Amino acid sequence: MNQPGQEPSPASDPARPANAVALKAEPDLRPISRRSRWLGSVIAVLALAGLGGLAWYLTHKPAATTAGATGPGGPGGPGGPGGPGARGGRGGPASTVGVATARQADIPLLIEALGTVTPVANVTVQPQVSGVLTQVLFKEGQMVKKGQVLATIDPQPFQIALDQAQGARVRDQAQLEAARVTLQRYQTLLGQDSIARQDVDTQAALVKQLEGTVAIDRAAEGTARLNLGYSRIVAPISGRVGLRVVDAGNVVSSGSTTGVAVITQVNPIDVEFAIPQDRVPEIQARVNSGARLPTAAYDRTRTVKLDAGMFSTLDNSVDTQTGTVKAKARFENAQGTLFPNQFVNVRLLLRTITGAVVVPVTALRHGPNGDFVYVVNEDHTVALRTVTRGEASVDNVAIASGLELGEQVVTEGGDRLKDGARVQTSVERPAGAASGGASGARGRRGARAASGAGLGASGGAGDDAGAGYAASGASGAFGHRRERGASGAAASGDAPASASR
Repeated sequence: MNQPGQEPSPASDPARPANAVALKAEPDLRPISRRSRWLGSVIAVLALAGLGGLAWYLTHKPAATTAGATGPGGPGGPGGPGGPGARGGRGGPASTVGVATARQADIPLLIEALGTVTPVANVTVQPQVSGVLTQVLFKEGQMVKKGQVLATIDPQPFQIALDQAQGARVRDQAQLEAARVTLQRYQTLLGQDSIARQDVDTQAALVKQLEGTVAIDRAAEGTARLNLGYSRIVAPISGRVGLRVVDAGNVVSSGSTTGVAVITQVNPIDVEFAIPQDRVPEIQARVNSGARLPTAAYDRTRTVKLDAGMFSTLDNSVDTQTGTVKAKARFENAQGTLFPNQFVNVRLLLRTITGAVVVPVTALRHGPNGDFVYVVNEDHTVALRTVTRGEASVDNVAIASGLELGEQVVTEGGDRLKDGARVQTSVERPAGAASGGASGARGRRGARAASGAGLGASGGAGDDAGAGYAASGASGAFGHRRERGASGAAASGDAPASASR
């Protein structure tokens, strides 16, 4: 029997289950009140909000410091050059640009055109007489001199014809001498009145006839001698021989169209090109003043200079289809770098502007109000400056007015700029990028640490609400285990015990 005021034993109380003794050893878990559960939730939310704000501050403070934030209205504040705003604007972040310094230099005015190498002379050597070739004395591609023997035709027929002409001339010459002697005798007799005047006149006509015959014989002899000379085919000009089209033993004639050889003069050589008709007056003025216009020939890529020469002449009319005038320049071509019919790039130096203020061509921009450039100020902002352009070369352009020597202008990245925008050069960018990356890494590490701490704190708060333990994240895990144990115990029979109490 149990004493009054004592708890009934398990054995004496038939209403308690058999395992009630084992559950008695567990601590008594009191029901969780709604107030405690609400308080734990508030504490967890406040902790998460605080840690989130700390993470945001750690990740955004270095960027603001790099941008130069000093307060509202300052360089980094709202409305300042480094404050919030569009990229490249007054309040946007600094844009990375390429810059160049305005300098004083000479601007060569060049006329560039596509030209064709044209030989000064291109001759097809044809035989002057017909006959059989006995010798071919040149090689393909050989450089020959004027008067050099290229081939020979069998000379025997021409030598025989010469001998015949010489014999006829000697015969007729003897007859002429005899007629002259007879005429002299007749004139003596006529002076003595011993002969009729008719005989004297007839003899004089015979002498003149024989003189004409002798003249014809001399011409025939010259023709035969000339044909004999033509049996030796010589080079009419100096130049380069092309491919051979005949061989020894071939019969050639003066009417042949292919000829014996083709000789092209390559030293010197001309280049023919076209220039715009607007440049013709200036070129004519320079030529009439006695100036010599240097001309250079470049290869297809415009990187290798083949040869240098001088401007020669202009054509006498404008091509109405292209609006250009053909021009010609002469090159010595001592090294043989220019080849006939070769396409080359021609650069004609018209004149040179000395002492001009020049900037790269990429720095000059065009707007509705004319040409302008972006000038970089000392405070790393840009100012839109209207300028007057002058002559331009391939790389540089002269600025006639609006820009001073030593000023820096934007050459790259100007498409996204506005007047007053903040900029940084490509040289300054790596240091800023490195510091920004390091601060970002620190911010990310701080954010991860804060997030981990928040998870631990929230776990602890949840454990306080579920099992009554106010501990850290590690004790929160223990609280989870205790809560699962308590819930299991309640499911197995703790609820009836509470009801009995």
